Amino acid sequence: MKNLHRILASLLLLSAPVSAAAQRAHTAPPANQQTGTTTGVVTPTPPPAPQTVKAKYEGGLVGYRKSDGTINFDDVNSRLVFKDKLGKEMFSVPYKAVVAAWPDTQSRRTTAGNVIASTVPYGLGLPALFIKKKYRYMVLQYRDPDTKAEGSTSFKLDTKEMLASVLYTFAQKAGLTQRGEAYVRRNDTPTPHPNEQ
Repeated sequence: MKNLHRILASLLLLSAPVSAAAQRAHTAPPANQQTGTTTGVVTPTPPPAPQTVKAKYEGGLVGYRKSDGTINFDDVNSRLVFKDKLGKEMFSVPYKAVVAAWPDTQSRRTTAGNVIASTVPYGLGLPALFIKKKYRYMVLQYRDPDTKAEGSTSFKLDTKEMLASVLYTFAQKAGLTQRGEAYVRRNDTPTPHPNEQ
């Protein structure tokens, strides 16, 4: 029993520096209030994305299930097309329908970490719970001009670099303006004064 307590105590001591580092305060450079971009930080422009990119559709459009496939830039028809593994077009999102696009990252425990944590006895598998993998998504918020439907959809991409490249390329093609890490469609039409109507 004493050995079990010693093992648990040493595991707790080993995990303490990890949790302390994770709780460290992060500082961000001051933001420019007018443009929403950070001042003093120049981020390099990502390279243009290829015309076809491997992705997984994660949901958001009514009538379509999650599916592996590719996203394709159809510049002739001004739309982003999702095709399944066989190359069959499943759906498209018109460039002009997208009002915002942004990157999203989620960390999830891996299957291997779950298995190790649940099978190793006496709590020795607890460190395996810290094994996580990052998943990267491109999220599109849209407003369909034909049906007036609004919603958002997302696509999982393989790497941070590919996500940045696809997001930047899509924003350029769709005419979106950068705001922080996101891209938005600006509404530059002046709002009429209530007395002028």
